[in-house]
Order: sequence, then C-alpha cells, then structure tokens
Amino acid sequence: MTRTAPRRSVLISGASIAGPALAFWLNRHGYEVTVVEKAGTLRSGGYPIDVRGTALDVVEKMGILPRLRDAHIDLRRITFLDGDGDEVTSLHPHAVTGGVTGRDLEIRRGDLTDALYMAVRDDVEFLFNDSVDTLDQSAHGVDVTFHGGGSRTFDMVFGADGMHSRTRETLFGPEEQFHRHLGYCFAVFTMPNTLGLSHETVMWNTPGRAAAVYAVGDDEEVHAFLNFAQPEPPYDAFGDPKAQRALLADVFADAGWEVPGILGALHDADDVFFDAVGQIRMPRWTEGRVALLGDAAYAPSFLTGQGTSLALVGAYMLAGSLAGRDHAEGFAAYEHATRDFVTLNQDLVGEGGATLFPTTAQALEQRNARLRALSALPAPQPRPAHSALVLPSFGGLPDEPGPR
Repeated sequence: MTRTAPRRSVLISGASIAGPALAFWLNRHGYEVTVVEKAGTLRSGGYPIDVRGTALDVVEKMGILPRLRDAHIDLRRITFLDGDGDEVTSLHPHAVTGGVTGRDLEIRRGDLTDALYMAVRDDVEFLFNDSVDTLDQSAHGVDVTFHGGGSRTFDMVFGADGMHSRTRETLFGPEEQFHRHLGYCFAVFTMPNTLGLSHETVMWNTPGRAAAVYAVGDDEEVHAFLNFAQPEPPYDAFGDPKAQRALLADVFADAGWEVPGILGALHDADDVFFDAVGQIRMPRWTEGRVALLGDAAYAPSFLTGQGTSLALVGAYMLAGSLAGRDHAEGFAAYEHATRDFVTLNQDLVGEGGATLFPTTAQALEQRNARLRALSALPAPQPRPAHSALVLPSFGGLPDEPGPR
C-alpha cells in the first residue's frame, strides 16, 4: 500500500486581495490553506482600483479575467479645476495614468474581492471574525494562537494583512522603520452625487490641497477624495475618527468650489478611510517560515496606481517559488524573482504621480501647463514598469486553469 505524504498546511492572514490570490495559487500547488480575516465578512468597498500589465496575466491564468472584464468601469474623463472652480483641462484618464485603453482594467474593489473569493471558497478554509494573536516558530512549523481562542500549527504563515500589517510588526518590529512617508494624507468616503456626475472624476486643486469627486457610473453615490500636504504623519489622528474629521475641516476650512459640501458629507459619512500616503520598503520580506506579500511587504502608495497589481503578481510569484522547494529555498527565490519588479513600480512615485498634488503655486501652474499639453498629444504609451515582469510557469501547472 502506497502512503502519500500529508499536504503541507499554511495560514494566510488577510482576506482582501493578496490573501485570496495567494490562497488560490497555493491550493493549486497542493497546499492545505487556511485564511484568517479579522473582519466579519469580505470587505467589499466600492471604490475603484486598477489591474494593469503583468497582473492582467495573473487574473487570466486564474480564469477570472472574463468576469473582471464584465465589471470594468468605463471612466471617460478627468476634469481638473483651479482654486476658483474654473476648468484647467479635461482629459481621458489614461493620459494621466499611463493606462492602456481596451486592456487595462478599472473595477470596483468589491468586484475583485468577490471574484477572488469565489475562485477559492470551495477549496480553502476561511476564518472570519478572527486574527492571529501570537506566532512561535520552530524547526517543525509555526505555532499560532488565535485571538478568538485555540491554537494550531502550520508549516508556513503568510502576512497579507495590509500596509499596517500586524504580522510584519510581530516578526520585524515597528512600522516606522519601514514606512516611507510621501508627504501627504488623504481621506476617501462616499457621498450623494449632488453634481450629477457620470463615469468621470472632477479634481479641484490649490497648492498643497486637492478635493475630487469620482463617479463610477450613474450612481446616486460618488466617492469623495481629500488629499493634503502633511510633512509628518499625524500619528495622533490615526485611529481617531473625530481627530481626522477635525484635521480635514481645518485644512480645507477656506476652500472654494464644492469643498464645503464635501466637508458636510464627510461629517455624515460612516465609511471614511483616512491614512498617510506612504510606501513600505523592506530589505527582506521573509523571516524563518513566515513571508509577507502585497501592501504588508511593499505597499507602493495610491500615487503609483499599482498596489493591487503588485499584490496579484506577488501572490503568483510567492506560491510558484515554493513549488517543489522547502520554505527557505522558496522564499529566497520569491525575493530574487520579484524584488526588481516591485522596486520599479514603487519608483513610479518619482515619475509624475506625486506631481498631481503640487505644494506651491509655481509647481501647480507648471502641472496645469503639462496637463493642458497632454490634451494635444497622441494616446499615451503604457508605462514599462507595469509589464516589467514576464510570468514564469511553475511546477507544471497549465498556463490557464480556466474558470472554476
């Protein structure tokens, strides 16, 4: 009688994008996968995210690309306004982002998280309303105690728990040593579509301040966005919604255009997300039997538009690098094969992303002149960083598993 070795068991902390994507690929490589998520259910969140370049190849291999194409948002224009609310210029969004019309995807975040969950829910164990309390590594595995009680031992643990990762803090220390502050803070929330916008973004700017309203479609609600220069992160406001609202109200107190109405909607909103604009830069992403991916390891900031794409590509590369290898070899291969792609995309903040939000009057006028010039140029070329990694084939998996 032939005995087969038991499947190696792994735990993934985080069920947003990187976590379920990693679960998909680890399951296909033969692992027994558990995902733990502190929220009670999937965090749908309707605000838009981008999937570009190499990440499109990942979702195609997963068999979910047709579903995501059906969910694609047809954003038609972005209009820039000056401090008085007068139009500076109106452009197709790809002229600003370097996107590729007809190929790149822009979708509601919830549509992607739903698609990823549907692709893995029958093969993977999900533990909602729970989180990792402690990790204790040994030569034989990782002993995990859960916040909700109980303990289990896994062969490996993966931190896909976001920019403010508890897994990273547990293994590597405080976030401050890896956080690169980019000089801004932002808030995003939903509000009524009082401007009657459709498939468009309108952005108001003065030096050091921006307010935008994003209409995904013809919905009754839109996404409001407030961004402001902040040389040092306002640590006292993190985790304190009242302090966040007070800070935003103070920064935008004398703002024109529709900003007073946006601030009024902020006061009533129950879905405000507030954070500093920053990146996570780490010299290594793994420690023993634990590895990080996505924003936990290499958040690039929304200024690059590449956070989702890095999460999807990182999940594919991490799972594939482990195929046929022990954790030490696999983790080394993951870092070696993925780091250059990550760095290229994080460095996009120096290629125009941050210049959307100038902090001086002179820089703002220079930006406006560049935006006006874009309207006279031919269609933009895609940014090379988006497709800088060609996906390798791993462990004899078929190139395209197809819908599941």
